Amino acid sequence: MFMVAWMAGLLYTPRLFVYHAENIDKPELVETFKTMEYRLYYYIASPSALIVWITGLYMFHALGFYNWLNIKIAFVIIMTIYHFYLNKYLLELRNDICKKSAKFFRLINEIPFLLLFFIIILVIIKPDF
Repeated sequence: MFMVAWMAGLLYTPRLFVYHAENIDKPELVETFKTMEYRLYYYIASPSALIVWITGLYMFHALGFYNWLNIKIAFVIIMTIYHFYLNKYLLELRNDICKKSAKFFRLINEIPFLLLFFIIILVIIKPDF
């Protein structure tokens, strides 16, 4: 459940950044996007990420050290780095200093989907290498 909430945050936060960047000349919309971005990131995505890490580390300890699980953890680490990368842009947008375009945010919006795809493949197949 918390993985789903975290993924929702990772997928929707950059989408909000797209809308924010596209409407930079409309102050009333920008303020709404700032509030939505903040709440999504700090109230939903970040707490969910923390719980995913806690439960994931417990699972890692309980299941043992399989190669596929090590690779999965590597993808989750990359996803966590991406999570903090989004915070950088959230703060820039919040302070009206972000120079990135809506196109940039559309592009980085694909990163969590690709990471999740590989994570799911690893979990289903559990390759033994």
